[in-house]
Amino acid sequence: MHIADITMFYAPASGGVRTYLDAKHRRLGVKPGIRHSLLIPGAHFGEDDGVYTVPAPALPFGKGYRFPLRLAPWRNVLQDLQPDLIEVGDPYLTAWAALDARRQLDVPVIGFYHSDLPLLVGNRMGHWVTPNVDAYVRKLYGNFDRVLAPSQVMADKLSGLGVRNVFVQPLGVDLQTFHPAAHDAALRSELGIAEDSRLLIFAGRGSKEKNLPVLLDCMKRLGPRYHLLLVGSSMPASVPDNVSVIDRFCPAAQVARLMASADALIHAGDQETFGLVILEAMACGIPVVAVAAGAFEEIVSESCGLLCAPNNAQAMANAVRELFSRGAGVLGQQARQHVERHYAWDTVVDSLLGHYHAVLGDSVPRVANG
Repeated sequence: MHIADITMFYAPASGGVRTYLDAKHRRLGVKPGIRHSLLIPGAHFGEDDGVYTVPAPALPFGKGYRFPLRLAPWRNVLQDLQPDLIEVGDPYLTAWAALDARRQLDVPVIGFYHSDLPLLVGNRMGHWVTPNVDAYVRKLYGNFDRVLAPSQVMADKLSGLGVRNVFVQPLGVDLQTFHPAAHDAALRSELGIAEDSRLLIFAGRGSKEKNLPVLLDCMKRLGPRYHLLLVGSSMPASVPDNVSVIDRFCPAAQVARLMASADALIHAGDQETFGLVILEAMACGIPVVAVAAGAFEEIVSESCGLLCAPNNAQAMANAVRELFSRGAGVLGQQARQHVERHYAWDTVVDSLLGHYHAVLGDSVPRVANG
């Protein structure tokens, strides 16, 4: 079986989609009878270990992202590769290139709905555009042989738009990188805080939908006994005294060290399609406090953390205090066990292969040609 993934959501500082594709590429690469090709944008044509770059111009101020403008180069690479199945990872030109290639190759195309496009566009342009974006999503994803969504809330949104053949396919977490063993007792000293401070962390991009002002207000209410570390690009410059900021993209191993050295992760975002950072924190052996919105209600149970009302700093502060009264250490151990059982990448990839065999009509796994 030859699987080709195609996406523009792939850049040096990109998040969940690249994490998913890299994890899949590594694991499929060692499975017998399977070949995996990954098509991503780059400065020029190239290939390295099954990863193909297709020329696309860089986005100004886009942090390394590139936006394809020509369909033909992507379609032509797919036609040259002759895959048995194509998976699309974004709703833009590469998706239409995959559908165009399908007409020549006569192979199934799966669409993975990683981002809530109507919500993203509405946040940036105003919700007057939402009906048009809804129609676009309905048309595009209605063309795929199967549609995968990372959470039930996303699957329900697609079904509500009239998209059929939608299946929930959760993502996974790197249990080796994100591990309690990444703990570093020196972190509190580096931050200049007391050893008995209750250290909270948030990691991710400082975009509007993360609702970072709620976190900052929460920290004001919690007071000096608690300290928050914000990690990621575009973080606020003005923060309370009990907040520290690492305002840059950090590699996974560095994020794991910071997470495993904290006591809990807090997250105020209310539009998350999956919440990979939540799973990464849980894999590091720390519990989470998040809002009861988006996909968080599907992945945060009482054994792993607490959910609170969205956009309510006082509710979040109360939840943080309750978390520590319950015993953050025990909850963190349970969180690690939970992700080991349900979100290991090997489990996720095996589930993906089930989708692939289903759309290919296979009753038994295929054997690759040659």
